[in-house]
Amino acid sequence: MTRPHCRIRPATLTAALALTLTAAVAPATSLFPTTVPATGTSLTLTAAAPGAERWSADLSVDRDDVNVRRTAAGLRLREARTAGRTPRSPHSALAEGMLLTAPRALTRPATRVRAAINADVPAGASVEAQVRGWRVSGWTEWRAATATAGTVFDRPVSQVQTRVVLTARAGGATATVRDVQLTADATTAVSAATPGLTYRVYATRIGLVGELTANGHTIQPRDHFAALPSRRGLSPLNSGDYTVRVCTTTGARCEYAPVWDVGPWNTRDDYWNPSAVRENWKNLPQGRPEAQAAYQSGYNGGRDQFGRTVLNPAGIDLADGTFIDGLQLTTNAWVDVAYLWTGGGPRGVVGDGPLNIRSGPSTSYAARGFAARFANVPIQCYVTGQSVAGPYRTTTRWNRLATGQYVSHAYISAVYGGTVPVC
Repeated sequence: MTRPHCRIRPATLTAALALTLTAAVAPATSLFPTTVPATGTSLTLTAAAPGAERWSADLSVDRDDVNVRRTAAGLRLREARTAGRTPRSPHSALAEGMLLTAPRALTRPATRVRAAINADVPAGASVEAQVRGWRVSGWTEWRAATATAGTVFDRPVSQVQTRVVLTARAGGATATVRDVQLTADATTAVSAATPGLTYRVYATRIGLVGELTANGHTIQPRDHFAALPSRRGLSPLNSGDYTVRVCTTTGARCEYAPVWDVGPWNTRDDYWNPSAVRENWKNLPQGRPEAQAAYQSGYNGGRDQFGRTVLNPAGIDLADGTFIDGLQLTTNAWVDVAYLWTGGGPRGVVGDGPLNIRSGPSTSYAARGFAARFANVPIQCYVTGQSVAGPYRTTTRWNRLATGQYVSHAYISAVYGGTVPVC
């Protein structure tokens, strides 16, 4: 059975909750996270607060999962090879697989989740448990598990979702995961990323039609999605939980695109986060991708986390449809990127697309770009405009987005994160 992963939209939360998993965070320049020792022994949970909730992750494999298989011994990589990727792709440096569990609705709010991983991990391989939590404004970023204090988020969550990431050197031995035990309890929350972050970064075109993205999507001609160099902002398959708004530097064209792949260059560079939260490269300014610093100023010896010479300053990769049709780019270029999950307020889920975003509430207004299918777009307010018959309703409602542009509500499958006011 396919596990649901992103469509439960709880209306309210009743108390503070955050998350914590056991596994050690990798050093800033490590190729593989040192999450589980290579002895095959189980990690031990630290003491949980009274009222803690414990459960075991479901390690059965279905269509949400990428390059993993379940054997009698446990969860393993299906293939330890990296063929078909360009040299600058992080996927050319290691084989990786990912299992995504169904969200777990907690019986009570918690502020911490821990995980004990029972696995055999040979040299050159790794296993990492990551977690995110649902709050009224949407999903938090994914966070790697920690062994003691755990991962703590700033606002209540009522659900927890876990993913298990396995990596191995190309052609090398793979880890075998027997069990992942999780515990949720309460602790003091901490500050998270600044809301509404926007940075100017260098964009490159993905191409790679027919290849699989990090979340298991088969890339189509003129596809609409984006890639960022960290799994912390990776959306599950067929969701836009992590959506970017990418605009040309003039602001003339924009696209709202879900993040469905990891890259370019690095896989552990959440550069949009402040240094206290950023996984690696903590001495770089917030908003500066490691690849940009390596290319422009020789940071890290001019190399990425895998030791490869960085050949361009890219901080985002764009699928062909986003690059060519959405932004109407003809070559790699600097763009302005908003990391929308760092903001707040109501979000609309684009159920059918790519959907034209327009300068006014009618199809007679100029199109200024697209909102890709599954993108989660920030809705400021709504107005009455032209009647549109769409896949979800026939309506005169047009939603004004954060950029001042409009999309017809006829194509919005759901709204979450708050009530949308009249403009």
